[in-house]
Amino acid sequence: MNRLKQCWPLLRQFILFGCFTFGGGWSIVAQMKKTYVDEQHIITDQDLLDLTSVGRSLPGTMISNTAMLFGYRQAGLLGGLSCLFGMIAAPFVTLTAVTYCYTALEGNPWMTAAMTGVRAAVVPIMLSALLGLYKSAFRFPPCVVVAVLSFSLYLFLGVSCVWLVIIGAILGLFICEYYERKEADRHGAA
Repeated sequence: MNRLKQCWPLLRQFILFGCFTFGGGWSIVAQMKKTYVDEQHIITDQDLLDLTSVGRSLPGTMISNTAMLFGYRQAGLLGGLSCLFGMIAAPFVTLTAVTYCYTALEGNPWMTAAMTGVRAAVVPIMLSALLGLYKSAFRFPPCVVVAVLSFSLYLFLGVSCVWLVIIGAILGLFICEYYERKEADRHGAA
């Protein structure tokens, strides 16, 4: 019953996220960071990064997967479904209304101006998410090297993304193990 009580606030919050989502999933990640990491301290930057990483690796859209994973973590299956439904409710209603009214709005200068203004807001929102997650994603200096190496292998040599994920996971495990042992040695010596 306690988990059921958690579903309503999750549904309400994700409906709000869905209402103010322009620019795709990364803008929602920025909103989740502000709400759940910075203000409510429910999860950490690392937790959000992990949820986002897993959400990107699953089939489907990154943000619906991330919303489902976050909700499941907070309140089980009903929490996951609450977050997912909340995320899609506002865009669904909006797109249904726009589709219905499309012929009336097509070519309207006010609508064109409004959409241009919305597009201008996307870049700062995405930059905010990127800068906020940068510190969590690249906790150790070699992580930047792995990211640049992966990008270069993909762009210039056409290495398959599957291999890049496998190589990145292996290198990530080695890097984390090295730094954790280094930290443990440092604390053990103190």
